[in-house]
Amino acid sequence: MSRSDEEVLRFIAASFPSVWALEVLLALRSERRPWNRAELLTALRASELVVSRALEGLVAGGMALSDDEGVRYQPASNEIDECAERTEQMYRSHPNVVRRAIVSAGMSGATAFADAFKLRKGRDD
Repeated sequence: MSRSDEEVLRFIAASFPSVWALEVLLALRSERRPWNRAELLTALRASELVVSRALEGLVAGGMALSDDEGVRYQPASNEIDECAERTEQMYRSHPNVVRRAIVSAGMSGATAFADAFKLRKGRDD
């Protein structure tokens, strides 16, 4: 794996809490127009909750814009646009690598959260 691929995987791990979030981004990128939630639900065959959470993350991450017309792909910078393009290319050519990056990032965060609550034997605080 090249250094460039590793950078893309870091972007993926940091930007997409789920594969659904990536799928929403890809839908928005496929037709660069305002989408309403109903269209996304139908196109992705996803639940309202999944799409809502994905859109919140994409807007917060500077990859989408939500307004009265709907939500659309609108990267906050050329760098984000380039990373999204490279992410899409990698997902098309190596979908399992991308899925593992997303799942691993989610698991490491959950593991760290769970570890914060572990009780340690013999520890006096």
